Amino acid sequence: MTVFKIGAVWCNSCNVMRPRWKEIEAENPWLETKYFEYDDHPELIDKYGIEEDVMPVFIFIGSDGTELARLTGEPSKNEILALIASYRDK
Repeated sequence: MTVFKIGAVWCNSCNVMRPRWKEIEAENPWLETKYFEYDDHPELIDKYGIEEDVMPVFIFIGSDGTELARLTGEPSKNEILALIASYRDK
């Protein structure tokens, strides 16, 4: 599983989530995450239908490339960890 993290430097919620994700990544070193800056990746934004007013977006991608789940805004650490646990082997 890979988590695509889509945000922007001008997005306040994105800035709130950065340290939360750093903690999660430190506690789960096996987890692969990739950050995409909203303004720099229009093809990805279009592909996943991401709207500027609904950020940040966290897309959980399975090993086969399919979208498993999606979170937006400022989900709690526990909410993120629950999704990670449920999709860990996908």
